[in-house]
Amino acid sequence: MSSESVLNSEVFHAMTVQEVDAALQAFRVYEKSFQKDEIIMHAGSTTREMGIILSGSVTIENDDIWGNRTILHLAEADDFFAETYAILGDEPLMINVRANEDCRILFMRIGEKPMEDLSPWRMKFVRNLLMITSRRNLMLSSRSFHTSPKTIRGRIMAYLDTMSHRRHSREFDIPFDRQQMADYLNVERTALSKELGKMKHDGLIEYCHNHFKILEA
Repeated sequence: MSSESVLNSEVFHAMTVQEVDAALQAFRVYEKSFQKDEIIMHAGSTTREMGIILSGSVTIENDDIWGNRTILHLAEADDFFAETYAILGDEPLMINVRANEDCRILFMRIGEKPMEDLSPWRMKFVRNLLMITSRRNLMLSSRSFHTSPKTIRGRIMAYLDTMSHRRHSREFDIPFDRQQMADYLNVERTALSKELGKMKHDGLIEYCHNHFKILEA
């Protein structure tokens, strides 16, 4: 695996090509491709590997014993997943990682070698990992704001408001299709579609597939 192919990933921020090469060698990296809807990591399993998305995207999901699916996060190219489980090593995954589309994943075995080995490149890696994981935790916690409103309209408005702020625009694309959006907001798909139609009729939003525009109040 060439270091040039992963230099854009935030986890290697401020690291030289030589330092990235050292990391790739120490973490015994390998690449694997997955097809849309294929499970990459299963709930209940353990791992010492984190994944970096080289292309495509994945969803982080929780499936309960009754078969209900909740989407917690969507990760896209240059993002990563399972880093906390990889470091802990023996903690069973509480989530599934599913290919949202055909994707290529770079796996890094970060949980095998003691993190106390703080060579210069490893210190940079750990710092980057901490910063990105902290940012991820903020993103995941934002879902509680999207699902806390009691009405479907309230949940939709909370989610679209967040997306508008992230995109710095009232017009934007969301990363979910209708079923995924329903799973993320923890509502029924038919109820979601019905409420979106009402919001459009009421002059609150315009939308086409996953493209939305929040109209002026």
